[in-house]
Amino acid sequence: MADADNIAGFWFRSNSKALKAATQWGPDAETVAKVAKLSSKGGPSADGKAGTVSPTGPGGQAGTSKNINIPKTLGKVFFRKNGKTHWCSATSIQAKYKNLVATAGHCVFDTDDNDHMLDQWIFVPGYYQGKAPWGVYVAKQGFTHYDFDVYEDYDRDYAFVTVYNGVKFEATRAVSEKQYKAHGGLKWRDKGKWWILTVKDAGRLGDNVGGQGLAYNQKVGAGAVYAFGYPAARHPDGNKAFTGVTPKWCYGKPNREVTDAGLKIEEQIAITCSMTPGADGGPWLLKYSNARRLGYVNGVTSAFADSNGNDRIDKITSPYFDGETYDVYKAAANNWSGSIVKK
Repeated sequence: MADADNIAGFWFRSNSKALKAATQWGPDAETVAKVAKLSSKGGPSADGKAGTVSPTGPGGQAGTSKNINIPKTLGKVFFRKNGKTHWCSATSIQAKYKNLVATAGHCVFDTDDNDHMLDQWIFVPGYYQGKAPWGVYVAKQGFTHYDFDVYEDYDRDYAFVTVYNGVKFEATRAVSEKQYKAHGGLKWRDKGKWWILTVKDAGRLGDNVGGQGLAYNQKVGAGAVYAFGYPAARHPDGNKAFTGVTPKWCYGKPNREVTDAGLKIEEQIAITCSMTPGADGGPWLLKYSNARRLGYVNGVTSAFADSNGNDRIDKITSPYFDGETYDVYKAAANNWSGSIVKK
């Protein structure tokens, strides 16, 4: 894994040019068309007793707002693929060392190339127009289900990624050539000037934004979920309702109606929602507390569906979280990361 300066240098030099140029990511260009027809054929089922892992704060300030408070844990993951920069949605999730991110499997592993996308992968909670209010968290190791990265089975389209302590940027300024050459950290030339950026350790992800809980083997439809994400892509009819700049949400009870041969989807669940790609990997939160901004991750957005054939996305889908999901989570949640900021 490259050091913090190199990762930060790629994404944040030249006024965050690479971050701002990133576009939403999806498993392929035909995703919406492939999942356009929903039908009931069997469905997800628990493989053991229902279980939960409790969330941890700070989550957010308690309040009495009648609006939906966006969780502090929500953010974007950024990565490079074929020379271009992309993003997915994601969330901080509770772990032993408070260093874990939950997202879609296809935001970590590209099934087309059979390769991971973690070399320049970062998580930015609270991302907004190139700003990283709680720091930037560089990936250490990703954990996916064997059936996803070997058999391209989107019923297992989820991933958990351990991240190093956050990196915060203290100053960006133009300096003399002598100062530039003496600076051992991040630096670049732009518009005839010399620029340097100093970084510091921002601490652990979970200490800064909290971590959502996890719920698995839950009865489908027994409880409603809030789905959060950063949608950006156009609907199939060309309408662009979202910008990808601000997070959005949907609310509904999951159903069992999703099958798709192209993505090997047989047991995903769906909720009514108009969010478009860019929301990939965003959390589905069960028992979400609007005051605490915390709940239980019970799914992540995987694919998008036009269920009535009018060229408008009206449903989003997620893998069903069962005991095997918990096993992947547990393997990831007990790994230490530490800091990568140079002393």
